[in-house]
Amino acid sequence: MSFELPVINDPTPDELRERIEAAIPGSQVTEADGDGHHLRVSIVSDAFEGLSRIDRHRLVNEIFAGELGGRIHALSMSCKTPEEAK
Repeated sequence: MSFELPVINDPTPDELRERIEAAIPGSQVTEADGDGHHLRVSIVSDAFEGLSRIDRHRLVNEIFAGELGGRIHALSMSCKTPEEAK
């Protein structure tokens, strides 16, 4: 008897961009790259206004809950307000 393991597709930078921009209305992912396991994004959004750096990262991490440490091994991010991005 043989068993097939499920195929887990690595996330692409485009997938990250789409999911972040859909989950945080008005956000813009200005950079997204990586090798599928180690990913980096730069995000600009009014939603970060008044939030600490940790709270900004938590907001983004919630989008990928259950995938961090698994499908997404590492996610590095820069989260800025439009004013900070100038």
